[in-house]
Amino acid sequence: MYRSLKKWFPLFLLPTALAFLVSFVVPFLYGIFFSFCEFQTLDRFTFVGLDNFKRVLFSGQYNFWQSLGFTALFTVLSVIIINVAAFLIAYALTRNVPGRNLYRTVFFMPNLIGGIVLGYVWRTVINYGVLIPLLGKDLTYSSTFGFIGLLFVLCWQQIGYMMIIYIAGLQSVPDSILEAAKIDGASGWQTMRRVTIPMVMPSITICLFLSITNSFKLYDQNLALTGGLPAVTDEQGITHRLTQMLALCISDTYGNSARAHGTAQAMAVVFFLLVAVISLTQLMLTRRKEVQQ
Repeated sequence: MYRSLKKWFPLFLLPTALAFLVSFVVPFLYGIFFSFCEFQTLDRFTFVGLDNFKRVLFSGQYNFWQSLGFTALFTVLSVIIINVAAFLIAYALTRNVPGRNLYRTVFFMPNLIGGIVLGYVWRTVINYGVLIPLLGKDLTYSSTFGFIGLLFVLCWQQIGYMMIIYIAGLQSVPDSILEAAKIDGASGWQTMRRVTIPMVMPSITICLFLSITNSFKLYDQNLALTGGLPAVTDEQGITHRLTQMLALCISDTYGNSARAHGTAQAMAVVFFLLVAVISLTQLMLTRRKEVQQ
């Protein structure tokens, strides 16, 4: 059987490998190349070297640093809220709670709704159900309203998904270890800190990675809820959208000119490197804390 699997393995791997190559590797390499060009189409381009990256990093015209700061703050808060809430809910639903399977289903259901649909639905609910009746304002009135709205919607959608991963991790903790901690006189908090959390570090690693990348890459809810608004214009006449996250900033920068296309592509490469470095650093740090059962 092993010889047969080894013989036919490349044939069964080929369709997936080709799909991955065509849909990811080739566009990714094209994207890196065109970040050094001004272009209109794939066959109409001019190589400009690092000019696009200089415009991204040193020009205030494209709102990169404003969007980066907003995205970073949003990511930090969303990662903390999502993971703390998901872990506590998962811990509660691994106890003997009546109807816990129903609760798990209810908490997970928001993750099944598409992001753009979710954004438009919650924009209507928040604007016409809360803000306009109470304050006469909507989500685009201030960056604070938009920030809180985005944070609420993403947490509402993601907590249930992370909860499922944490439940799987908590259920994998051997009862014998928990019983031993109880016999040794450990309190509930000591058991949680010294036994449970170290044993579910693989789940924590996965959830942190997913929540960090999902928060950084958020686009659809940002587009549907606020569209980056409100906007302000500085003394140079440059418009800055105060709730514009990096993914939406790249999309808005793309524009209609060859220079804007190349600048947006350079911004996407910088964005990729930023997310990759942060995510890989998080994976390295949390994997060191994992313990073997």
